[in-house]
Amino acid sequence: MVPSFSAIAGFTLTASLLISQYYPNYSIRASSILTFLALFSLLAVVRTVWTAVLWPHVFSPLKNLPEPKGGSFLMGQFPVILKYPTGEPARGWVDDIDHNGLLRYRYIFNAERLILASPEALREVLVTKNYQFIKPPQIGKSIGRILGVGVLLAEGDEHKRQRKNLSPAFAFRHIKDLYPIFWAKAREATSALTGEFHRSRTSDTNQSLTVEIGGWASRATLDIIGVAGMGKDFNSLQNPRNELTQAYQRVFDPGKVGRILQLLGIFLPIWFLRRIPVQRNTDIREANTTIKRTCLSLVQDKRKRLEKGARTDYDILSVAIESGGFSDEDLVNQLMTFLAAGHETTASAMTWTILLLCQNPAIQARLREEVRGRLPSLSDASKGITSTDIDSLPYLNAVCNESLRFYPPVPSTLRQAAHDTTILDQPVPRGTTIIMSPWAINQSKKLWGPDARSFNPDRWIDSTTGHANNTGGADSNFSFLTFLHGPRSCIGQAFAKAEFACLLAAWVGSFEMELAEPDREIDIKSGITARPKGGLLVKLKPIGGW
Repeated sequence: MVPSFSAIAGFTLTASLLISQYYPNYSIRASSILTFLALFSLLAVVRTVWTAVLWPHVFSPLKNLPEPKGGSFLMGQFPVILKYPTGEPARGWVDDIDHNGLLRYRYIFNAERLILASPEALREVLVTKNYQFIKPPQIGKSIGRILGVGVLLAEGDEHKRQRKNLSPAFAFRHIKDLYPIFWAKAREATSALTGEFHRSRTSDTNQSLTVEIGGWASRATLDIIGVAGMGKDFNSLQNPRNELTQAYQRVFDPGKVGRILQLLGIFLPIWFLRRIPVQRNTDIREANTTIKRTCLSLVQDKRKRLEKGARTDYDILSVAIESGGFSDEDLVNQLMTFLAAGHETTASAMTWTILLLCQNPAIQARLREEVRGRLPSLSDASKGITSTDIDSLPYLNAVCNESLRFYPPVPSTLRQAAHDTTILDQPVPRGTTIIMSPWAINQSKKLWGPDARSFNPDRWIDSTTGHANNTGGADSNFSFLTFLHGPRSCIGQAFAKAEFACLLAAWVGSFEMELAEPDREIDIKSGITARPKGGLLVKLKPIGGW
């Protein structure tokens, strides 16, 4: 294992002090500072020559794997990676380069990264050897302040313990009882949007309301995870400027400074970056304080209610407390994970789906016809829905699945080899970064056929029976990577898909939607999740008769 620059700095600092103290004749001008600088510079150059030149070009066991053409001798494919959104270059490489399931590309200073490009490679890393590949430590240190150090970032036996204790809250027998909550919040969101339409209407000719749809989706999903996951309504739909909503808006919009800090994280320790006096660090600290305070309050309130008598809620927090496996600090971390990841990913999915429906009005109209023909009207608050009602809508489920395939909210996921190992019999050294790219796998023509990059919900419907299928026509479950697979798959998958379907049904059934800027080129903003850069402005036209 090559020592880090921090380790080299520590070693050379100690060595320079010892040399100056005990062997002054060997120090530079009897100065420990100059001696330190000289030693550090020498060892840093040696390290860089080894890691950036000799290892990747001569000694690495990965050097003969297929890789993209045209990479820089020293910087590899980093200029291309920097130019495009996360996951975008890999999408082309997976299809355009001949490979046997593995691709290598070189990141900044030729740091090797291995792309898993076949179902067999993905199965080996996600299932067969899943605990041999960990989340890179720097990822946990950076996003842990917002996502919490919960089940998402835990490793090994600790991850097994946490997942076992949390799994009952995400079992389908529980999720199916949450559909009325999802539907009620969907009704509230459409009612709020309709209210905005009437308040903003200035004349009879003004038949639509223009909104940034991503913001509305985030507020709705934050409220849903609050009520269904913690038994607390954050009222984000009614009060978009509440403290928690504002905190998440700041942290999920890193801006230029945030991206620069992320890039500097390749070279500099996280503790140092956090102390740089820039607004981004201030925003993160303030948001962290707000989110932690909110989560601790939820834990304390829930404990008091549970201590007073029988449980009245069967939510994530109640199950976690009653498992007895979590301290209050642990519970705060779990809530941070589910609050952030739980609402942001579904909001991203909603945003991309609305974009796709605006770009494909015939699909939008067909979906609306199914929803309005089979689900009760939102105007009748006495009528709710069940999981059976949603499951009986094949086209709704097809649209949801196809959108999650086409625009997975998390475009790329990283792992790191915890020790020397193999993937598909290829030796993989300890510390190698492994790339799993849902954007690449989900749109691979090798896995999904020639129309892989077309939005086609019908691929999820059996052409002979008209019923929904679970494969989309792909030969392997590992061709659909949105929720990953195996022990590290998304624990909240059923929850997310259920709230997604309910929200989408309510919005499509209530409004005709079109892009407010139809000629605008949609750029992708990278972050924890992918979103349209600059937001997505949509014209909503309320439709009566439902």
